[in-house]
Amino acid sequence: MKALPDERALMRLYSLSKARFGFLDWWPGDTKFEVIVGAILTQQTSWSNVAKAIKALKKAKKLDFSSICSIKTEELERLIRPSGYYRQKAARLKGLCLYIKGAHSTLDSFLSQDKGTLRAELLSVNGVGKETADSILLYAAGKPIFVIDAYTKRIMSRVFGMPESIAYDDLQDLFQTRLKKSVRLYNDMHAQFVEIGKGYCKKTSPLCSGCPIKGICAYANAHRIDGKVQGKMQSHLKYRMRAIPITNPLS
Repeated sequence: MKALPDERALMRLYSLSKARFGFLDWWPGDTKFEVIVGAILTQQTSWSNVAKAIKALKKAKKLDFSSICSIKTEELERLIRPSGYYRQKAARLKGLCLYIKGAHSTLDSFLSQDKGTLRAELLSVNGVGKETADSILLYAAGKPIFVIDAYTKRIMSRVFGMPESIAYDDLQDLFQTRLKKSVRLYNDMHAQFVEIGKGYCKKTSPLCSGCPIKGICAYANAHRIDGKVQGKMQSHLKYRMRAIPITNPLS
């Protein structure tokens, strides 16, 4: 593994991505509560499926804290079905809301706690893991904490040669000890990772040629093939395949 990236290297990556995508102004959600709902529903699914579930909740006028606390579980399951694992997610979402209501009465009171206390409480609720908790902390509560997800791990592995299996806390610590503590920076940098991960740095068959950070990416440079050379190789391969006699194994 190469030396761990410093602040300059991380900010270079961020600047290249931001130059392409601009400031992304995440998280997609009109209210703090909608952000929390999205953080729960996005577990193990794509955002397009979450958007369908949120649209259904809005249409039914159930996308608010008091409604989720009082809604029947069966109705909630039906509304969020597009997000997948809807029974599990309905239980988690309703469980979190009932916990907040019982312990703090209001959502604002819950979110106004200091970062450490709020994170510990979130992690104590069934079904709320580190990524979900930190998404709520950063995007709903406005606390400076860096969210780590699969896109972040993959990009850091390919750009800087870090192991993709790195522990959540270790990678989070890398960002938080090298970058200034800024909600705006953490917010947008994480959003940039998501944008690159969705559009270019795919798990299989990454689209390196159009990626905004290819110039500093160890993986992209190691796997770079000149377009003309690649074209000649493909043409030669087609010629060779035509030249190879095909025999029928059954004849």
